[in-house]
Amino acid sequence: MTGELSPIDKAKFAAAKRAAEFVEDGMRVGLGTGSTAAWLVRCLGEMVREEGLKIRGVPTSTRTADLAREVGIDVISLDEAKWLDITIDGADEFDSNLSLIKGGGGALLQEKIVATASDQMVVIADAAKEVEHLGSFPLPVEVIPFGWQTSQALIEETLVSMDVMGRQTSLRMNGDRPYITDEGNHILDLHLGRIGNPRQLAMVLNQIPGVVENGLFIDICDQVVIGYGDGRVEVRDINAGTVSEGRIDFVEDDNLFKDI
Repeated sequence: MTGELSPIDKAKFAAAKRAAEFVEDGMRVGLGTGSTAAWLVRCLGEMVREEGLKIRGVPTSTRTADLAREVGIDVISLDEAKWLDITIDGADEFDSNLSLIKGGGGALLQEKIVATASDQMVVIADAAKEVEHLGSFPLPVEVIPFGWQTSQALIEETLVSMDVMGRQTSLRMNGDRPYITDEGNHILDLHLGRIGNPRQLAMVLNQIPGVVENGLFIDICDQVVIGYGDGRVEVRDINAGTVSEGRIDFVEDDNLFKDI
């Protein structure tokens, strides 16, 4: 029940519920990965079941694919969809330009491919994800397993000439083994503190041999929906330069909360 939801979960739910309103009948929808995106998938599943909404979802991870099927969303691959009307996903950080850090959940590669294959990308987030400068959240960089330590050394060397505060990097672990992405790769987390020029860093990192992709999403996000613990939501549109506010009411017997 919503009474047991923490304020942060209420904020995530409010953002997801508002963003679900962007989805229309017949759309091909990119479905993000992570706790906030999971709320969105549940909201869309409810719309499919209760309102007969017809959409096809392209998930950005096996986790999201499993959840989407579970709630009744028709799941297809990006190759089947070719192009998407909208992608809705969470973010680990976003700034005033709607530049993002993503990849905390390990799905940054598929997330970036899906987001860039969409007419628009909408980010859903709680207010705590907004930052003045990106970089407090460790920046994930996906690298192939072959020679990953060489890639790590090259990254650390490159960071010396970048406008960042810290240069420590670490291999993401899953217990006592390296974390493995859906694509079979490793993730290096870059503890930078502050990223002065995200655009430059994103370009330079992707030039390093062994690097598959990085978690900086620049000029990809069109709108951000920010949720608050009291049900308020704020929608910022970077292209139109508009900000609108609203409120999501929490219904105590909402079906979405039955299984949680």
